[in-house]
Amino acid sequence: MTQLQQLIRDRFGQENKSKREFDDSVLNSTLRSVLRRRSHRKYKANSVSVELINTLLATAFSAPSKSDLQQACVIVVDDKDRKTRIANSNPAVNWIANAPVFMVWCGDNRRIRKLCDARAHSFANDHLDSFMNAAVDAGIAMQTFIIAAESVGLGCCPVSQVRDSIDVLSETLDLPRHVFPVAGLCVGWPAQKGDISMRLPLDVTVHNNVYRDDNMLSLVAAYDEAREQSQPTADESQRHTDLYGVSNSYGWSEDHTRQYAQSMRSDFGQYIRNQGFCLD
Repeated sequence: MTQLQQLIRDRFGQENKSKREFDDSVLNSTLRSVLRRRSHRKYKANSVSVELINTLLATAFSAPSKSDLQQACVIVVDDKDRKTRIANSNPAVNWIANAPVFMVWCGDNRRIRKLCDARAHSFANDHLDSFMNAAVDAGIAMQTFIIAAESVGLGCCPVSQVRDSIDVLSETLDLPRHVFPVAGLCVGWPAQKGDISMRLPLDVTVHNNVYRDDNMLSLVAAYDEAREQSQPTADESQRHTDLYGVSNSYGWSEDHTRQYAQSMRSDFGQYIRNQGFCLD
């Protein structure tokens, strides 16, 4: 087995049942790092230098941007009181208070609107696409930061749950109209190795020419079984057992359908509208 095949096996499971072939000749440090990546929520006490963060941010904002509009920004939260307020806003995210570096990546549609005003041009794109473009720009920039950070040995964990308390987050960061948080990001030197999270098979996520999900249920069922064998879920870690009980056949699909069976962030759409976006 080649090194690339081993990396893919570690990420996607024991067997490549689709019999896809991979190009071993292109394996380099970047591909190796991404295939091995893990999320890290526990960090050493060592600080991360401002100079390193600045270097990684310069790399992140070198990422692709829709039409070169550059509608992303990031707020590095190094004020202890603000960071603590965000961490305390939701018990699920209180661990971010211990991250050496915490930042919030935002979609920023404000900048281009202010420039339109300054140059006396109308803003004729006040619709859903403006929101989507800014959100995608922020996501691409954040992911580029993660790749860059992990290439130098840092560990990262995106935190979408900061949006569970959207008003607290927005007020703490003093976000103006047409700027909105996409995700938080914790960064630091990992305190432990972490686990490689098994991903859905490529036959589920990769489509050729047209979208087809005829075999999705059986493929996901097999994935559930393989993932549970590799990374079993303890009974006490099953989601919403007060509602659904403890399942003997728990898996990724049961976990996340239970998650989406409960309403989450139902106030986010109104928040985005309050930030000045038209979602038509």
